[in-house]
Amino acid sequence: MMKITIAIDGYSSCGKSTLAKALAAHLGYAYLDTGSMYRCVTLYALRKGLIKDGSFIKENIINILDEVNLRFQFNAHTKASDTFLNNENVEKEIRMMDVSDNVSKISTIHEVREHMIAIQRDLGKNKGIVADGRDIGSNVFPKAELKIFMTADTDIRVQRRFDELSSKGQHVSYNDIKANLLSRDYDDTHRKENPLKQAKDAIVLDNSDLTREQQLEYILRLIKDLTLTAD
Repeated sequence: MMKITIAIDGYSSCGKSTLAKALAAHLGYAYLDTGSMYRCVTLYALRKGLIKDGSFIKENIINILDEVNLRFQFNAHTKASDTFLNNENVEKEIRMMDVSDNVSKISTIHEVREHMIAIQRDLGKNKGIVADGRDIGSNVFPKAELKIFMTADTDIRVQRRFDELSSKGQHVSYNDIKANLLSRDYDDTHRKENPLKQAKDAIVLDNSDLTREQQLEYILRLIKDLTLTAD
């Protein structure tokens, strides 16, 4: 079976990463978590004291890009890839609310996006990859053989995020999570640099009422139909 590129875009807390990881594991593909890459830049900037009360100087962020070394490593215990920033496993730290509160604004910086996109395209040049993010099908891999655009009801997304953080021992109010999610939706869809939008040839997947297993089965059917047509 030929290897393809699978691009998954969509709103925050729609389960893009969960689906992408499951697909990659099932197909034996590489998984590229582009959102984690922007989160790493944000975490590094926070640690350097370059973000204060949600504000930052753009040039300071641009100047640290060459200091940010990223890699993904398979975790045999979790059966998923962990994100490493400068050889440190930061998978937990990049999911914290202070990172979530700032990542959308950091990702609007042109130089940050160009730096990350160059890395992403290099990692995906040989196909056999599943990538998720905000502009994967519309910008990073516009020629991807399969493009998915994920969405879900806002309150369902908030509850999923609340449950996720609670399971990790992070106590954040439901209203704070909702405010963060709505703010990120606005930032993602209104930024000048490659905003979140549905690619013209993307297939919409509203998973408000779908289980993880149902989502995986649906995408696998799409892939089977696609590869059979190509053959």
